[in-house]
Amino acid sequence: MAAPGRAPVRRAAAAGLLAAAVFFVLGWVCAALVDPAAAPHAALGAAVVDHTPAWLKDWAIAAFGTADKVALAVSLVLVCAALAVGIGLLGLRRRTLAVAAVCLLAGSCALCALTRPDAGTPALLPSVLGGGAGIAVLHLLLDRAGASAATTGTAAGGDRRRFLAAAGGTVVASGLLAAVGSLLTRARRGTEAVREQVDIPEPVQDAPPIPPGAQVDLAGMPPFLTPNEDFYRVDTAFVLPRVSPEDWQLRVHGLVEKEVTLTFEELLDAALVEASITLTCVSNTVGGDLAGNATWIGLPVRELLERAGVHPEADMVLSRSADGFTASTPLPALTDGRDALLAVAMNGQPLPLEHGFPVRMVVPGLYGYVSATKWVTELEVTRFAVATAYWTQRGWDARGPIKTASRIDVPRSGAELPAGSVAIGGTAWAQHRGVERVQVQVDEGPWQDADLAATPGVDTWRQWSFTWDDATPGRHAVRCRAWDPAGAQTEVTAPPAPNGSSGHHVISVVIG
Repeated sequence: MAAPGRAPVRRAAAAGLLAAAVFFVLGWVCAALVDPAAAPHAALGAAVVDHTPAWLKDWAIAAFGTADKVALAVSLVLVCAALAVGIGLLGLRRRTLAVAAVCLLAGSCALCALTRPDAGTPALLPSVLGGGAGIAVLHLLLDRAGASAATTGTAAGGDRRRFLAAAGGTVVASGLLAAVGSLLTRARRGTEAVREQVDIPEPVQDAPPIPPGAQVDLAGMPPFLTPNEDFYRVDTAFVLPRVSPEDWQLRVHGLVEKEVTLTFEELLDAALVEASITLTCVSNTVGGDLAGNATWIGLPVRELLERAGVHPEADMVLSRSADGFTASTPLPALTDGRDALLAVAMNGQPLPLEHGFPVRMVVPGLYGYVSATKWVTELEVTRFAVATAYWTQRGWDARGPIKTASRIDVPRSGAELPAGSVAIGGTAWAQHRGVERVQVQVDEGPWQDADLAATPGVDTWRQWSFTWDDATPGRHAVRCRAWDPAGAQTEVTAPPAPNGSSGHHVISVVIG
């Protein structure tokens, strides 16, 4: 068989891309009707997130920050596009193998969808129907691609016209499907509108007022309370779960005297409390920004556990999210009197969708991966020896206490500053222990005490400031360390895995 010419090769590549587009778009439309999380792209993306090794996750967060999901989506698009082109080119010579490749892709997406928590048989439909349509489009376009190098003149022109007509029809059909999918998705995404109608009741206990002087008055310092839109987001949800408050329920079960089920309406009618709490991600590197401080309103988890009656042998609560994520929270952190909450509001507003609406957990003193379950739907009282959580299964520490940490926010590393007096500012945290002291060191000089800003309590971060009076020309290293009641934060450098980064934050500045 003669090698195909350039035109057929280009058409075959386009055929593969268009077939893939039909597969994913039709799958998305079908999923909007039966199960949005079963869409081929959503199921595939979620599976990639679940099977990403810890070191690669850390690299992605370090490289892309809270845009890691965007980076993953772009990467998946590029990989799938490359596979689609390869399938189209394969179809020029080995049509059967190309069809088998489409079946393999559709089958993989179907398997990813079916193995999600709580997925049923309908989760297969989007990938199966999308795969069938993709194969039909691939056959149609390859039949019109023209595979012979000897095809010239009138025949080649006819091939081109037939291919363009079929490709154009496919594009139009895909566009119509996308429009239908958009309408269906918009109709199902009434969660945001419902969220805006939620009326958060006044708490029976207000958070301690934020004292004057909690905010260091220095340009470039972060606000003491992090605005919702700026609060970091790190989770395993490739597609944002959309949970209706009307459908939401929380089930408390396991090693308890009796199971307890709570509806959203019952939660809002309960005695809610308000608390200011700083959250920190275990993936935060030394000096990183994966920490945020907010005022939360919610029901203390201990009240639900008291209602259920916890058995004495229990030592852990395994929380589950609507998307299947699990977290292992030490039982004492939920019952020792700290403000461990089932939160419904963040900075005076109903929880944003990306931060767990309608209900999430917030626990002071623990990294988010063992405590801050978003879209929470289940609390299983159990034991560490019996159950493991999402990240524990991937090699991370099961208990996740937050390490005392500090960072320099102002000036930024690499800044060029005039000689003389230099203002330095930063943030420190030691949730549920409290920051008692912060010190600054310039080059190899002595450690000097910084001025601590006021704080409403031990569960929030604490800002600090320091004046470097005699900054001389040249390049200098500036570092900081915080103290909690047990002593100074460790200078031993450690990566985020398996239980949080450590070490002193150091910046380099040039004094002119």
